[in-house]
Parts: sequence; C-alpha cells; structure tokens
Amino acid sequence: MRSPLVAEDLKLRIYGDPVLREKSTPVEEFNDELRETIKRMADLMYKVKGLGLAANQVGIPKRFFILDVKQKEGKPELEVYINPEILQSEGETEYEEGCLSIPGYYAKVERYAKLYIRAFDPDGNPFEKELTGLHAIAFQHEYDHIEGILFVDRLSPLKKELFKRWWKKREKESARS
Repeated sequence: MRSPLVAEDLKLRIYGDPVLREKSTPVEEFNDELRETIKRMADLMYKVKGLGLAANQVGIPKRFFILDVKQKEGKPELEVYINPEILQSEGETEYEEGCLSIPGYYAKVERYAKLYIRAFDPDGNPFEKELTGLHAIAFQHEYDHIEGILFVDRLSPLKKELFKRWWKKREKESARS
C-alpha cells in the first residue's frame, strides 16, 4: 500500500481538484519519508517561485506546509510547519494574495496581523512562534489550505462571483489552446 506521504510526481493541484477542499489529517510519523517529501515540496516551491506550499497542493492530504517569505530578499529561509495550531491572533491587515493552485488570480484578503502559533518541526520537536506581517499572512494562507479553504473563499460575495466568472473564462481559453 502506498504511503499517504508519497506523491509520485508532486504536481501542483489546481482549483477544482477535490483534494484542495479536504481537511487534512495530522502527520503521525516523523521520518525520512516525511523529510524527503518536504525537500521535494521545497524544490517545487522554489522552482515556481511561491512563498508557501501546503501538502494538499501536491495531493498529500496531511497537515503540513512550508514557507519561505525571505527568499524574495535574497535570503532563502525555509520554514516547516507540521500539525500547526493557531493559539492566538490579534489585529487585522489586508494583503493582495495569489495562490499556486489558482494561477494568475490575485485579490485582497483580510487576515490577522499577528499570530501566536504552535507546530512541530520535521524531527517531531514542538515549537511556538510569534508571526507578524507577511509571515503571519502567508502562514494563514497555507493554514487555510490544510483546512480545505482557498483564499478566494475569503472574498466578498461580489468578488467571489467575479472570480468564478474569471475562472470560467480562463478554462474556456485553456480549452481552445
């Protein structure tokens, strides 16, 4: 039987794929297989120039994701969050977000400005952290993924409708080419 942590080719899942709507299940084993999957996810994330990537975005419905909000400053710093929890949130901010699973679409989304979180590293060690700014925003975006939520779900009803129209038009154009 295939392990739930192995995706043969780690292809990005695109809007409409049911795995993006599944609430992910906790990681129970911290092993070499998990660490190798994280490495392969990081390679893919850097290749497509993303700030973050959740396991379900590559077809693995497990509760972990990676982030690197410093790579754009030329200082790559990969962060791994396994079985993350948001302990506390404060303030509000708005940021124009995009998503590797919804290529080409960007919209402003309201998020918490500050988070206190708990998670595990790839070796199973727990840690807690305070996140602010883009760090907090990116964490919430990826956390939503493992909850089966996409950033377009957080838009107003009007903006959701505009997104759906945009997506249908994009699909029609893709079908023609």
